[in-house]
Amino acid sequence: MTLGPRIARGDETALTECYATLGPLVRHHVARLVPGHAVDDVVQVVFLELWRTRRRLDPSRSLTPWVLAIARKRAIDQLRSEARHQRRAVPLEEAGRVPDAAPAVDAACDVRKALAVLPVPQRQAIVLAHFGQLTQREIADRLNIPLGTVKARTTRGLRRMRELL
Repeated sequence: MTLGPRIARGDETALTECYATLGPLVRHHVARLVPGHAVDDVVQVVFLELWRTRRRLDPSRSLTPWVLAIARKRAIDQLRSEARHQRRAVPLEEAGRVPDAAPAVDAACDVRKALAVLPVPQRQAIVLAHFGQLTQREIADRLNIPLGTVKARTTRGLRRMRELL
């Protein structure tokens, strides 16, 4: 039996096989649409959505175009999300009037710039964890995403910030 009908039936091993088979194609497709830092997150969302919407899949039709359509929609969502965030960014107010505060203000500016470069999902996880003082489980519950996704986003985001700083 092909992957489409097996996924539609809820066969989890079919999803694993689908990821192994279509993952590279989806990654290539997404990489042409979104910045490199967001590719992993978008690919993960594509297969998560494939699984969540499996009941709408028509088993008589090809699976590949359906998955690529999901990938295109999620890539566009990612680009829109980043664009919205860029428009909302507010510059850090100048606090450099106090001589002792200058190094702290410089460090805060550097951190703010590094956070602004991160993809929205990674930045969101880091901000909730470090400034919101939430645990990873609390972040997963608040954002309604799997705990592993929160861990991956936090790790990738912190790694990228370390490179930037």
